[in-house]
Amino acid sequence: MNVLFVQGKQWFQNLSRVLTTPLFYIGDNHLSISAIVRLIILAIVVLILARSIGTGIKRLLLTPIGLDRGSREAIATVIIYIVATLGILIILQRAGIDLRTITVFAGVLGIGIGFGLQNLASNFISGLTLLFEQPIKVGDFIEVDNLLGTVESISIRSTIVRTLDGIFVIVPNIKFVENNIINWSYKDPKSRLHIPVGVAYGSDPVLVTEALLDVARTERSILKNPSPKVWFKGFGDSSLDFELLVWIDHPQDSDPIKSSLNFLIEHELNQRDIVIPFPQRDLWLKNTQDLSMLFQNINITNNIDSQMFDQNGIASEQKQNSIQPHAQKPITKSLSNWTLRDLLKRVTYFESFTDLKLRKLIEYGYRQLFPKGQIICQENDAGYSFYIILSGAVEVISEKTGKYIATLHEGEFFGEMSLLLGSPRTATVKTLEDSILFVIEQHDLQRLLEESPSLAVDISQKLCERRQALLELGLLDLNSPDNSPFNRIRNRIQTLFGI
Repeated sequence: MNVLFVQGKQWFQNLSRVLTTPLFYIGDNHLSISAIVRLIILAIVVLILARSIGTGIKRLLLTPIGLDRGSREAIATVIIYIVATLGILIILQRAGIDLRTITVFAGVLGIGIGFGLQNLASNFISGLTLLFEQPIKVGDFIEVDNLLGTVESISIRSTIVRTLDGIFVIVPNIKFVENNIINWSYKDPKSRLHIPVGVAYGSDPVLVTEALLDVARTERSILKNPSPKVWFKGFGDSSLDFELLVWIDHPQDSDPIKSSLNFLIEHELNQRDIVIPFPQRDLWLKNTQDLSMLFQNINITNNIDSQMFDQNGIASEQKQNSIQPHAQKPITKSLSNWTLRDLLKRVTYFESFTDLKLRKLIEYGYRQLFPKGQIICQENDAGYSFYIILSGAVEVISEKTGKYIATLHEGEFFGEMSLLLGSPRTATVKTLEDSILFVIEQHDLQRLLEESPSLAVDISQKLCERRQALLELGLLDLNSPDNSPFNRIRNRIQTLFGI
């Protein structure tokens, strides 16, 4: 036992001597294996502490004050690096290492290996640039080198991007400094999609415009403001080339939105009997006289066979029946199946519009069907839409007083008071029968009034006729003869829309 104890003690003494033996000197201080291990452990503790401090500041301080995700991540990353650097310097100082010696050593070492680490140094400087200037931030949707994805993290050397397929790609920071980067989320995430559509020659451009705009307003991911547009791009080899332009605020969903729009466009064009053409080529035939003689011989043979078939009395009754015309019932086309262009022409304000003007008008609003008894707008609600009755009738009532106000029919409008005066809805409007309305959003009303000044005049006159509502809103000054209700509303329209 004593021998084993002595051997074990001797072994531990040898190990202690190995661990404490100086390996090299830095200035007047030496470093042994134990000192190096101690420094490494302290450095790991400092890094963990720095990361905990950065995460805590991000969660407890930066998040409550409302900073966006990118700014929070950038600030937290800078704090982590600063705390870690200061901690490492303090550890080295406490270990008795002269930092001036390390500085000289690092300078000499940097000269030696600087040329071999050019890329690493470039990525390091680029990482600092990204963190402080923030051309891209964590959470941004970007495109770099044909790579689309969301920025997940930004470090000193590289940036991690998660693609639309869920793949994480590590991109060197120098790529974001040297190359052109598309940042879809920079300042304003709104972006415009271009959907090309080709239709057969002979298609009505107004009907194509109406169909494409109906599709755009059906898709929920499309923004109402800015409004969707339809451009006539040109005359293709086999088609009339149109382009549907829509705005979205989630650019990372652009591919699913495009797919959904293409499905809807195909369905809508089929419903309206608008043909999507195949590529066409002209075929020129030579020796047409020989071909005509061949077809004449074929026709003579067919006629002889047909006569023999009739002589045998086969299917003669069926042939006679096919010749007799069938009585056709008159087809009544419901107003709901009318095109929006035809419905708008029924309205007095637009009956003189050409097809080109009607096409522009269709871009300002859309058709909406309301069944009998449905409330279109509620009293005291905020008003964002203007309505023109294309067919049917609506009833205007005051829920506050329980009184009937008016009945509006085809060609009349309502909803203008809330838009022009910025006040809540003054009454409730409900359909008396199945009705079709032309709905115009607030941001499109200015362009409509610019296209149809007579409508602006009529709006002023209608507002004056609703004298009681204007008195309740305090718009009438009966003591001023030069400031009639008509002029006040007219001035209000000029102030709002500059027309």
